[in-house]
Order: sequence, then structure tokens, then C-alpha cells
Amino acid sequence: MKRLFLSLALAAASFGAYAQTWNLDKAHSRVGFTIVHMMLTDVDGNFKSFDATLTAAKPDLTDAVFELTADASSIFTDNDRRDTHLKSPDFFDVAKFPTLNFKSTSFQKVEGKKYKLNGNLTMHGVTKPVSLDVIMNGPVTMENQRGKTTKVGFRASGLVKRSDFGVGSTGAMSPVSDEVELKINGEFAQAPAVAAGK
Repeated sequence: MKRLFLSLALAAASFGAYAQTWNLDKAHSRVGFTIVHMMLTDVDGNFKSFDATLTAAKPDLTDAVFELTADASSIFTDNDRRDTHLKSPDFFDVAKFPTLNFKSTSFQKVEGKKYKLNGNLTMHGVTKPVSLDVIMNGPVTMENQRGKTTKVGFRASGLVKRSDFGVGSTGAMSPVSDEVELKINGEFAQAPAVAAGK
């Protein structure tokens, strides 16, 4: 038993020592969603203020850990009246629940560029497990006048139910669908390595 604990401790220490941090390029990233209005048309939206980090020790990123935070009050659907309603206690209640958070629990390769990302999403004060389908492009290393940069891109999508998080009303009289499609694009750049003791 002691050997098992020692092995786990050494593995954790090894990950911490060699894990690389990847920073989000917000100019080439988006946290979006689509919901159906009156069972007729898709309405797209996104969160304008967000940040994310990626940490991985393996070069192929198969041990990647993702963390994302979005500002609920930055929700944007290109309609001021609707956005104000979405921020109200009827939906996100941004005064009480200012952020949405996601932290991954696993990132597994399916085939080719396809991956499955599992994690916990916290929204409206409720935390639930979610599963996303991911396409990973890269990593690729590029060189310019400022030197070499390694980047990777992800396209994630999946369905969540508003009712699971207590966001908005549901039932036959609700004007919008319970299911919401998440559409997340992220481009990350590998942070420069920091020398030991720095």
C-alpha cells in the first residue's frame, strides 16, 4: 500500500515538474451556443468575455487538462432586449452567478483528430458533468521574426440541458428549447518554459 501511495505521489510530482502551460489566443477563440426559438429557428449567441488555460505534460496532449471561465454578463445574441432578459433572474441571474466555469476530468483520443472531452460545468450555481466532441488541429510549430511558437487548435461541441442547471423555464410554454448546443473554438500557444528556480 505504501508503494502505491509513493508511486502516485511520484507520478503527480512528475506531472507538475514537466507539465506545459498553453495560453489562450482570445482573438482566434470563441465560446458560443445555439438554441432553438419556438421550435422554428436557431438563435446563436456567445460570451464575449472569457479565458481558458490548457496544461499538458505529453507532447501529443493526450493528458491535457482544460479550464475555462466565462463572464455571464458578457452574453451576446445581437439583440439588446433579449440579452438583458438573459442576464436577469429569469435566466442566468448574473448578479448572483457572475461566471460559468468548466474543468476537464479526461481527454481521450477517439480516432484521427477526434477526441472526447469530459468535465464538470458550473452554471447558475449548479455543477454537472458534460461530455464534448472535440476536433484537435496541431500542435504545429511556426517561426516568425519573434522566434518559434507552438500552437494548437480545438473545436468542441456538445449538448446540455438548461433544466439541468435551472436556467430559464421549461415545459410546453417555454419559447426556447431545453437543449442548448455548445460551440467552442480555442487556439492556444505554448507558454515559454520557465527555468528551475526562476
